[in-house]
Amino acid sequence: MSDPPLFLAADHDHRICARAILAHAEGVCRTRGTRLTEQRRRVLEIVASSHAAIGAYAIMDRLKEGGGRPAPIAVYRALDFLIANSLVHRIASRNAYVACTHLGPHHGSQFLICRRCGTVGEMTSEGVWQALVGAAAGAGFSVVAPVIEVEGECAACHAAATAAAAAPDGAAADTVAGA
Repeated sequence: MSDPPLFLAADHDHRICARAILAHAEGVCRTRGTRLTEQRRRVLEIVASSHAAIGAYAIMDRLKEGGGRPAPIAVYRALDFLIANSLVHRIASRNAYVACTHLGPHHGSQFLICRRCGTVGEMTSEGVWQALVGAAAGAGFSVVAPVIEVEGECAACHAAATAAAAAPDGAAADTVAGA
């Protein structure tokens, strides 16, 4: 399966993304002989329900909708499992989580985070990876798990901001692409 575009159109059918992420997770677990328990699956479904990062307590609140609110340790254990199996990434700058959309081999992850709508685009650029490893090696440092987070504006938010700035008296709606 090829990677989706980093930032999808606001009207894309996100259910397709979520189904692909869950199918990939099932395959990974089957191949590795691990279990995608009901709790892990539900946490992954919640994280995969948007292209924006979500915090652990927001995940707990969403889990509560289906019954009782789980203990924080249960959610963190599920997240640890999902991270260890490269199914979810932690966005350190947001203390939040996103589903892995890069379903192939990883050479470090680079995340483009829209500061307006919160959408996170995941890329795994071989060029960025090689530049980072090369620079680190020049400093005598061995790269193990590089994660790069870049904050900016996605194209939809940039276009909306430009339209709002160009509108007389700020009359343009400040709409952005949904995650």
